[in-house]
Amino acid sequence: SIRAAFDIDNMGEISVKIDADVIQADGGTRCASITGAFVATYDAIKKGVEDGIILKMPAFNVISAISVGIIDGVPMLDLPYNEDSQAEVDMNIISSEDGKFIEIQGTAEGKNFTRDELNKLLDLAIKGNTEIIGYIKKILNL
Repeated sequence: SIRAAFDIDNMGEISVKIDADVIQADGGTRCASITGAFVATYDAIKKGVEDGIILKMPAFNVISAISVGIIDGVPMLDLPYNEDSQAEVDMNIISSEDGKFIEIQGTAEGKNFTRDELNKLLDLAIKGNTEIIGYIKKILNL
């Protein structure tokens, strides 16, 4: 997911290794680690540019990950553990600031879901990711 955020072809012969561990969470640790990994990667690349290791800041799109699901027939956003464990459908959605999808990962947990329900979950995820991306941009002064 992080590779989709940065134009790494313009960074030269350099690797950035990010190991994102979520120490405490009440829900989607995968989503938290992806969102945190974006911030860490941005900081690492920015520092590399400041130190002259990387020639210039590559083009990038801010990304975020969030969970969505269906509980008792109702689409829900950012599921905490107690809701996630009851969800009929559970999905992780990674999207960029331009509203494009990077990853869609989901499973029906015992009950099939419709295309209409999928569209509602995707719309909900874009709404949630857009809000998180707003916070990221504010924190990173973008």
